[in-house]
Amino acid sequence: MEDLCLPKDALFLGFDSSTQSLKATVLDSNLCILTSEIVNFDSELPHYKTKDGVYRDSSINGRIVSPTLMWVEALDLILQRLQDSKKFDFNKLAAISGSGQQHGSVYWKKGSSNILSSLDPKKPLVDQFGQAFSTRESPIWMDSSTTEQCRAIENAVGGPLELSKLTGSRAYERFTGPQIRRIFETQPEVYNDTERISLVSSFVASVLIGKYACIDHTDGSGMNLMDIKERVWSKQALKATAPDLEEKLGTLAPAHAVAGLIAPYFVQKYQFNKECLVIQCSGDNPNSLAGLTINTPGDLAISLGTSDTVFGITMEHNPSLEGHVLPNPVDPESYMVMLCYKNGSLTREDIRDRCADKSWDVFNQYLKQAPALNGGKLGFYYKDHEILPPLPIGYHRYTLENYKGDTLDGVTEHEVKEFDPPSEIRALIEGQFLSMRGHAERFGMPSPPKRIIATGGASANHSILTSIASIFGCNVYTVQRPDSASLGAALRAAHGWLCNRNGGFVPISCLYKDRLENTAFGSKLVATVEDDKLVAKYGVLVKKRMEIEKQLVQKLGR
Repeated sequence: MEDLCLPKDALFLGFDSSTQSLKATVLDSNLCILTSEIVNFDSELPHYKTKDGVYRDSSINGRIVSPTLMWVEALDLILQRLQDSKKFDFNKLAAISGSGQQHGSVYWKKGSSNILSSLDPKKPLVDQFGQAFSTRESPIWMDSSTTEQCRAIENAVGGPLELSKLTGSRAYERFTGPQIRRIFETQPEVYNDTERISLVSSFVASVLIGKYACIDHTDGSGMNLMDIKERVWSKQALKATAPDLEEKLGTLAPAHAVAGLIAPYFVQKYQFNKECLVIQCSGDNPNSLAGLTINTPGDLAISLGTSDTVFGITMEHNPSLEGHVLPNPVDPESYMVMLCYKNGSLTREDIRDRCADKSWDVFNQYLKQAPALNGGKLGFYYKDHEILPPLPIGYHRYTLENYKGDTLDGVTEHEVKEFDPPSEIRALIEGQFLSMRGHAERFGMPSPPKRIIATGGASANHSILTSIASIFGCNVYTVQRPDSASLGAALRAAHGWLCNRNGGFVPISCLYKDRLENTAFGSKLVATVEDDKLVAKYGVLVKKRMEIEKQLVQKLGR
């Protein structure tokens, strides 16, 4: 009989190395939050001079990177804060796992394995990693400078749909494969001086165990390099990307597997238990899937952060030219499906600053002031090059003539230069979620979903959640904490510990079965569908938005 209980005094730690911050969450054996901490990169590590956690390279169109050393320094800082808080005993930590912004990549210089294995607890990490990277700047998910490499990789394997069949996605500019090919082509000296390439997630795990950690199956599928069905590196994709790449990537591992034991550096400096397990780290969206306990096809999650994502699970891999299929991080038998939008919170903040005196209260007042459907005013807002649809930076506004809401018969659109502030704000919010609904339906996600669980910073905004409920036609729930990625990483730490103790995979639901509402993972209903006729009208408006979007892509698309 399997023992599916966690040790009474055991604690579990989860990190989330996101675009703008590093977060940590500690769970007790009842899966309740013991404490949490955060380091904001811009304000608390100002010497890196990042803006929103990144560097935007004005000399190369679309190039956006982050300083790798900043992530190293943040890890020491957050652990020091957790230690100083004296809210828990590090020696009781049974397991750790982590979440990393997906698609970011780290390039370890030849000889860096020796640095990892000989860390000195008397010195800060940042002082020891100064010479560890062949390039000090990590390409991240916001980067869109690899369009040429994407097309070349797709052509080499027989086209975009063939690559999607093979790896779960067509080639995307932010994916690690195209990023690696670009470095190989434009900085061959960097590529040749690299002995290991990590994702942000496996980079965090590598530092924690003091040696190179594997890339896990789920985050590995966001690279255009892994065979999605066999869960091994695809020889065909590797060959299309760069020479001798497999040895630089190492092997792959299941997300629930043990990466290694905590490194002596952390045992000596922070008094970790030397038997503390480090469970494979994974991407931020997979960790959110775990943290939101999404385990039923029909449920969707919407994450409202620097990027906006919508994701759920499916039992089948159905290749598509948009969206992504990834192995489910907490169930080897199913897949995670996901759509990603680059223009999330930063674009909402830009419109707030332009139209609402930099105030969310004013923003929400204006959102309520403009009527649902916005009188036929539609907006497309791209502060950054968008992923879905593939459109460049720019704001586009349209008014619909002869629009009554029930039909598109006789409706025509006219582009205009500006809207009044309330209409601008409603056009932004409705536009983001009309696009999300339209692409989700086209991708085969449930319509309407059984329910939506919202997470991320903007999930605290009730006005936005009300709009989501009306546009998607289903009830919306939230969880206790908007940072579901670090919470999911802590839960995955407990799950990986349990799998290791039992000698094989066990369903993650065993951890919280029949008591979910008594843990940190319970959800509450926050927005309901109040008008079925309005939902139907949004269904009509989705069609018109997708028509205009198609025209924009034909005219401006990358």
